[in-house]
Amino acid sequence: MLSEFEGVVMGHRDGHGFVKRDDGEPDVYVSPDEMRAVLHKDLVRARIVRYDRKGRPECRILEIVERRKAPIIGRLLQENGVWLVAPEDRRYGQDILIPKNAIAQAQAGQVVVVELTEAPSMHSQPVGRVKEVLGDIDDPGMEIEIAVRKYEVPHLFSTETLAQAEALPDRVRAADMKHRVDLRDVPLVTIDGEDARDFDDAVYCEPYAAGRGRNAVKGWRLLVAIADVSHYVTPGSAIDDDAIERATSVYFPRRVIPMLPEKLSNGLCSLNPEVDRLTLVCDMLVDDTGEVQAYQFYPAVISSHARLTYTEVAAALSNTRGPEAAKRQAILPHLLHLHEVYRALLKARGRRGAVDFDTPETQIICDDNGRIERIVPRMRNDAHRLIEEAMLAANVCAAEFIAQAEHPGLYRVHEGPTPEKRLTLQNYLKALGLGLSLSDDPKPAEFQAIAQATKDRPDHQQIHTMLLRSMQQAIYTPINSGHFGLAYPAYTHFTSPIRRYPDLLVHRVIKAILLSKRYRLETGELAAAPKGKARAGKSQATEVSHWEAAGLQCSTNERRADEASRDVEAWLKCRYMRERLGEEFAGTVSAVTSFGLFVTLESLFVEGLIHITELGGEYYRFDELRQELRGERSGMRYVVGTKVRVQVSRVDLDGRRIDFRLVREGDAERLLSKGRSAATPGKKPASAVDALAAVEDADRAMKRSTKALSKPGRTGGKPSSASASRSSSPAKKSGRDAKGAPKAGSRSRR
Repeated sequence: MLSEFEGVVMGHRDGHGFVKRDDGEPDVYVSPDEMRAVLHKDLVRARIVRYDRKGRPECRILEIVERRKAPIIGRLLQENGVWLVAPEDRRYGQDILIPKNAIAQAQAGQVVVVELTEAPSMHSQPVGRVKEVLGDIDDPGMEIEIAVRKYEVPHLFSTETLAQAEALPDRVRAADMKHRVDLRDVPLVTIDGEDARDFDDAVYCEPYAAGRGRNAVKGWRLLVAIADVSHYVTPGSAIDDDAIERATSVYFPRRVIPMLPEKLSNGLCSLNPEVDRLTLVCDMLVDDTGEVQAYQFYPAVISSHARLTYTEVAAALSNTRGPEAAKRQAILPHLLHLHEVYRALLKARGRRGAVDFDTPETQIICDDNGRIERIVPRMRNDAHRLIEEAMLAANVCAAEFIAQAEHPGLYRVHEGPTPEKRLTLQNYLKALGLGLSLSDDPKPAEFQAIAQATKDRPDHQQIHTMLLRSMQQAIYTPINSGHFGLAYPAYTHFTSPIRRYPDLLVHRVIKAILLSKRYRLETGELAAAPKGKARAGKSQATEVSHWEAAGLQCSTNERRADEASRDVEAWLKCRYMRERLGEEFAGTVSAVTSFGLFVTLESLFVEGLIHITELGGEYYRFDELRQELRGERSGMRYVVGTKVRVQVSRVDLDGRRIDFRLVREGDAERLLSKGRSAATPGKKPASAVDALAAVEDADRAMKRSTKALSKPGRTGGKPSSASASRSSSPAKKSGRDAKGAPKAGSRSRR
């Protein structure tokens, strides 16, 4: 219990926090009092001092090993003549005092970047100075400016990088084409979304036949040409340093923070139509069963014959005599061949048992000011799936090529369920009584079989969600453990070097193998390949450790980019819903927790929370096994997929949170009647929102009077049996603090 450990403090918006231990043990709770002397992301040394009634440890901070040096973003406020900054990230938990001479001409209400000058202590708040003024909170694109700083996303290229990019040629030179296969006469095409600006990949397909009689092999020759970024971005260069620091491009609505300078990402490396471009090609022979019989990699020069979109390709494939097909008559036969090889690859995917959840995706459409205009479902068609299968085939070939050469590299690893998650999923399926089981060593085909068998059930979304949650997160690592979801023994990322750094590293490895060399990650140099069976030794262990560090950095920065994108989308959705307070919508329960229901609105595709206290006057118990909330008195059940009607009751823009209120049948008439009775004679009738507020005030007054009567020693004698039973009912024990959040350690309503 008194053992000491180190870890990073992870603050919570409710004031407490946790220490994420460096030794991989479970996180340890930090009380609000202990959090006063530390800040979110500080590195600390701590000691466990007690356990709560559920056996969860609580620690005391012994020493602050390292203060986090990252700037803090927040809004500058003035209260009683004192300047302070309220951090935009609520996990910091404390306002920062700003001396009057350190506000840098910022005005109250503006968003600023603060640099700490004095750390917090048990008896004093942190002090800082304004380092940068971002502008007003309502300025277009402010949510993105906040997110890139909040998550420390690199968004400015160094002066050296910009100079190197400027020095690059504007077009492919004759010297760049040496020792490359000339494929400019091959009608390769790019197929992307309408709003795409950088084109990583081009594809081409033609029928293939070999042999005669029983030995005859029929199929297709599939070419996947990928932009050869490694030709221009050399190891150790300023561009390479900036690229690995970013590790990925970050996509926001109406804005992209690219991994590479625009001259490369949208120009010299992008496979734009009818211009020469350098590529690394995966040339595959696919038989009629969808199996890749042979493949080879080689550097090439291509000229894309067309820039196509998913929409027009899908239209041309569905109607070969339609207007879209007529516009692309010259390349239509090749598109049909691509569709044929796609169907063969799809059959092979089914035989492998790869997991395929067709989860709905949405797209945010913004106006000129960067605000949400509407949210629409993103429909996937055969053109999307065609490109996806072609890219999967090339990625698998790249992974196999690296593995066979016994060269270290980065694999995209996706492992199956942990024993704990597997057991949870097994119990869940058993509780549902589906008649479908999961073995103790589950295979992807078992997951796919369950998904297919339940796809027509009303609760299929809940089941598929549980299947997805049981799997582990995909990572980049030099240790190949296969890809569970796709059912591949080896898989890597090869097809997007413009926007993903791991793909760029894979390109360097493949080119080194083609030259019979070995790519040294730590130096960026090509060394002689070891002859014969290489001995496992200290040098090899060191080499693998370098690749592990690179994989960890790429995985971490990938998650950072995802978090920043989600944060911006959440902010935009909160702003969007703030204009719809009081409105009612139909929705579907998308997740069930011990503290309430997450509901996705059917018409707007926005998710919000119905807190458990809004479900009615009874005790709700959370069944983790069945993932449901059940009322103990009424037996009312809420599970994923339940249809509900909700009212938008609260929007917390800073907390990125939308709260709903459950609307039951007859609520509208009751509210209107009570609103009319609450209105003062002679005045205009109250609005629906005013009526709702009047009813809520009356309910609160009734609860206060009932609570007062139930307390012993009050005048008026003993409470009646009816009021006594109401006041002692578990339904009245909200287990929430003054802010409306569940109290730590309290028995909240479930």
